[in-house]
Amino acid sequence: MRHEKATRLLELARRLASSAEGMTLDEMADAMAVSRRTAERMRDAVREAFQQMEEVADPPTVRYRIPAGLDGIFQAPTAEEFAALRAGAENFRSLGAVARASALASLETKVLSAMRAGVRRRLAPDLEALLEAETMAIHAGPRPFEDEAMLAAVREAIVSLHRLRFRYDGGSTPGREREVTPFGLLFGRANYLVAAEGASTEPRTWRLDRIRDITVTGVFGGRPPGFTLQAFVERSFGIYQDAVEDVVLRIHPHGAEEAMGWRFHVSQTLEPQPDGSVLARFRAAGMRELAWHLFTWGDKVEILAPARLTQVMRDELALAISRHAPEMI
Repeated sequence: MRHEKATRLLELARRLASSAEGMTLDEMADAMAVSRRTAERMRDAVREAFQQMEEVADPPTVRYRIPAGLDGIFQAPTAEEFAALRAGAENFRSLGAVARASALASLETKVLSAMRAGVRRRLAPDLEALLEAETMAIHAGPRPFEDEAMLAAVREAIVSLHRLRFRYDGGSTPGREREVTPFGLLFGRANYLVAAEGASTEPRTWRLDRIRDITVTGVFGGRPPGFTLQAFVERSFGIYQDAVEDVVLRIHPHGAEEAMGWRFHVSQTLEPQPDGSVLARFRAAGMRELAWHLFTWGDKVEILAPARLTQVMRDELALAISRHAPEMI
C-alpha cells in the first residue's frame, strides 16, 4: 500500500513538473481521479518531498507547479513505455507516415542518451522480449502522404498566424492556386489540412497529397474565435463534412454483444431493447463514410434514421451490384 501511495505521489509530481502553467487543485483531483480533499493531501505530500514546488496566483484560484522539473532518478522510463514508443514509430512507418515515425525514433534516441548506462543495460533484456512478443495488425487502406517540408510549412503558418498559398490538384478546378487560413492537420486513413479559403471562416479539408508549391505568405490568418479542431472532427463520422444528421441504428440481437463494446461516434448512446437488440443514437455528418462502415456489419444493423443515410446505403449497394452482378439491376 505504501509503495502504491508513493507511486501515485510521484505521478502527481511528474504532472506538476510537466505543466508550464501549473495545475489547480480541481485539475489535480480530475487527473488523479480523487476527491478535492485527497488532492489537497497529495499536494501537501508532494510539497514536502519537492520543496521547489511553487504557487502561482491565477484568480480566483491558485496553480501549483514544479518549474525546475524532476531529477533523472525520478524519470527513468520503463521497458513497457519504450516498447509502446517503438511500436508507435513502427506503426507510423508501416502506414507510410515517415515524418512522424522519424520524430518518435528521434525522441527515443534522446531519452536513451539521457539515461545512465547501467539503467539502459537493465532495460535492454525486458525491452527486447516485449518487442519480440508484440506487434500491430495492419489494416488495408491508403498509405498516408507525408512530406516533411509541407508539414513544416503548415506548422509554421499555424504558429505564426499566417496564411498559406498552394496549388491544389483536386476539387472542381484542379491546379488552381488557393490561399487559405490554416486551422490544423488531420491524420488518419489519408492526411488532410483543415483550412478556410479566401475570406471565408468555414473550415474545409484539403488532402495533403494533392497540395503542391506550398508557401507561407505574409498575410495574417488565424483561427476564428471558439474554433477547436476536436469539435470540428467530432461533427463527422469520418473525414468528410456535410449536413449533420440525427442517426438511429438498430443492431439486431445477433450483433448486440458486439455493439455494446463498439464506438460508432463520440456522441453515441447505446440502448438495450427488450427483444435483445440495441439502439445506437448519435449526431454526425458524413453519411457516405458511415454507409461504407455499415457494410461491415452485414445483416446485423438496420438503419432507422435518417432517410438520407438509407438512400446513400441503397446507392452504394446498387453501385457495387452494377460491378459484380449487373443482371440483378
